[in-house]
Amino acid sequence: MSKSESAAGALEDAARERQPSVDDGGLTPLRGGGWPAVGAVAAGTFTVVTSEMLPVGLLTPIGRELGVTDGTAGLTVTVTGVVAALAAPVLTLLIGRRDRRTVLAALMAVLGAANLLAAHAPNIVVLLASRVLVGVGMGGVWAIASGLAVRLVPERRVAAATSLIFSGVAAASVLGVPAGALVGELAGWRAAFVVMGGGCAAVLVALVALLPPLPAPGAVRLGGVLGLLRRPPVRTGLVLLALLVAGHFAAYTYVRPVLETVAGARPGQISTVLLVFGVAGLAGNFLAGAGAARSPRSALLVICAVLAGAVLLVPPTGYAAGVFGAAALVAVWGLAYGGVSVSAQTWLMAAAPDAREAASALFVAVFNGAIAAGALAGGLAADGWGTGGVIWLGGALVAGALLTAVLGSGPARRTATAG
Repeated sequence: MSKSESAAGALEDAARERQPSVDDGGLTPLRGGGWPAVGAVAAGTFTVVTSEMLPVGLLTPIGRELGVTDGTAGLTVTVTGVVAALAAPVLTLLIGRRDRRTVLAALMAVLGAANLLAAHAPNIVVLLASRVLVGVGMGGVWAIASGLAVRLVPERRVAAATSLIFSGVAAASVLGVPAGALVGELAGWRAAFVVMGGGCAAVLVALVALLPPLPAPGAVRLGGVLGLLRRPPVRTGLVLLALLVAGHFAAYTYVRPVLETVAGARPGQISTVLLVFGVAGLAGNFLAGAGAARSPRSALLVICAVLAGAVLLVPPTGYAAGVFGAAALVAVWGLAYGGVSVSAQTWLMAAAPDAREAASALFVAVFNGAIAAGALAGGLAADGWGTGGVIWLGGALVAGALLTAVLGSGPARRTATAG
């Protein structure tokens, strides 16, 4: 055999070793991976987002028991977002070549401990400290999980697997936040955090059992992460993501007091409206995932337009039609926002197919920084201008995202699995 033939054979063997250990249809794992592993990662995203957003449905009772305003209680979301935004790129750099399965399990353990600490917080300071730990766990899990689909299923299944992973975000709204609000109503807000801690333990076991070993394809370096910012489509995608997420959270963090004010919603009705939001968001995730695989820009243009209209129309509809009218607009809001994560991630993967993990780190940093900025701005608006100010602020930021999507540089028109 010639040297060239030997080299070609070695390259083919190496390529086969890098393929996910799944069967031809990607339905049953052989040595780990496949759809069960994708499901475990989706459970991880569900857990981190539920942990992050749990205070949204509990804002009023938390503030009442700890003696703080709604704006101050909203810092429990803001702090988590700030820490997650910083933790995502920092942890991506620090973990180097460590096995991603091991790292995910360790971060899930941190998340569980943080929720248990929140359940026993005697004051707002300790509660905020627990939310710092949530931010660390969340930032790391998101940065790793958001780009794992390509390593777990065959290439033709990556778009569907990515949608499934991000369905954990929408499912957190469907099940996590409303369930947390319901547990809070029945047993107190502290019980909701205890339940969340147990959920983190269950997901940790699933990750260890179902994920294959995931050695790093290569250590991510600071220069590689920052170098992506020189690419116009990456910059546009990040600005678009920041405006969309900040606009959403400026309004959604305070959706409970908004609904109580403009529609006269009662506590039991709030849980139902949040459930409606989440169901619509789950549908929006899969609809947008399919559309974004064909054209991320088109998907995000539709999302921005629908989201801006829905947010701005909640107050007049609530005043005119009460809880049912407001709930209908919240459903449209959820349908649009449910597609943000998967569409923005698809945009960035298409804009940087050669640097998926670095792009994911930027995605998570901007996403969570925007959560923090939106929640903080919404808190200032709520305390200074009332619920009307929260809605106008959120709508204006989403309108800015729409303008960015129209005028900014988009990725090449290609499928999410390309590259």
